[in-house]
Amino acid sequence: MKEKILIVDDEKDIVKMVDYNLKKDGFRTVLAYDGEDAITLAGRQHPDLIILDLMLPGMDGLEVCKALKKEDKTAKIPVIMLTAKAQEADKIVGLELGADDYVTKPFSPRELIARIKAVLRRAEGKEKLPELLRVGNLTIDLAKISVFLKDKPIELTAKEFELLKTLIKSNGRVLSRDFLLDSIWGFDNAMDIQTRTVDAHITTLRRKLKSEAKRIITVKNYGYRFEKDEV
Repeated sequence: MKEKILIVDDEKDIVKMVDYNLKKDGFRTVLAYDGEDAITLAGRQHPDLIILDLMLPGMDGLEVCKALKKEDKTAKIPVIMLTAKAQEADKIVGLELGADDYVTKPFSPRELIARIKAVLRRAEGKEKLPELLRVGNLTIDLAKISVFLKDKPIELTAKEFELLKTLIKSNGRVLSRDFLLDSIWGFDNAMDIQTRTVDAHITTLRRKLKSEAKRIITVKNYGYRFEKDEV
């Protein structure tokens, strides 16, 4: 059965257009016109992906994304944001909150569907790992999306958790910033501000990992790798 997509936008013409084109391509759809309904439907309907407009009345798209990524049952649902051209700063904030990609209005249905399929492929293609990983003093619980340092919980954002997991499963290989952007943020071509976003997340992640921060090793002019053995 084709994937279920939750469409969230207060502009009914856009919802109607997206709904029509997704159904035409074989997708199932669920519709919401404000943030609160979006959160409720995401929890009840378990969509495979959410298309989320930033400029919603009341609870805006950034707040909705943050709320979705905090709940275990909705944290792993991919999110594609719909933004206006003037919302560059909001795009970056949204990506840092856990969104997987963004599409700028006005957009073509073909572009949106291509983005949806790309994000779904990345979500399906992620390598499966044991539910519980132990590296040094770190314990990473993939099922509960939680990390512990010497049995004390570490509070990570959704992107920080994905970044740590991606580094660990690389088995010591060096991962470029472009690869991390594509795998975690969903961008094939990294702009300078997006590259700084990866570096900023690495800095914050290292700070939170404390004594185990030395396992994240910087490879100059390229990217990062994770050292599982004693360092």
